[in-house]
Amino acid sequence: MAVPAVARVWPVGSRPRVVRGWEPPTTPYARGHRGVDLAAAPGTPVRAVAAGRVSFAGRVAGRGVVAVELADTGEPPLRTTYEPVAASVHAGDRVVAGQVVGTVEPAGSHCAGGCLHWGLLRGETYLDPLSLLPPWLRRSLPARLLPVLGVPLP
Repeated sequence: MAVPAVARVWPVGSRPRVVRGWEPPTTPYARGHRGVDLAAAPGTPVRAVAAGRVSFAGRVAGRGVVAVELADTGEPPLRTTYEPVAASVHAGDRVVAGQVVGTVEPAGSHCAGGCLHWGLLRGETYLDPLSLLPPWLRRSLPARLLPVLGVPLP
């Protein structure tokens, strides 16, 4: 299933460490990891990766969850999920890329040091959320050497 690279920001930080990657299940109820875990300490702002409408903001199984249906991504629309999040938005709110939708909540022993679980679905099908990131946002930038002025040569 093709995923348009519509993300304009990472959900946390500028290029967070991926603690655990996407591992698609072989069947709907099989084991797997239906998203990616991004290193993020509790209290870290969580941002919408692209423009859309909040379809859910509340608690599921004791954890805060925010889901955003992404604008102009087909039918059914792509939906990103973020957890554990203390939501600062409500269902029905429109959001823009980079807008804070909440903060990372403590998640017990799920990830040492804290993390955000970022998911992506089209209908009931889970997809790799990293595929939303365009190449320029995914890759790390090359090191740039800047001139050093006023330093005498040896």
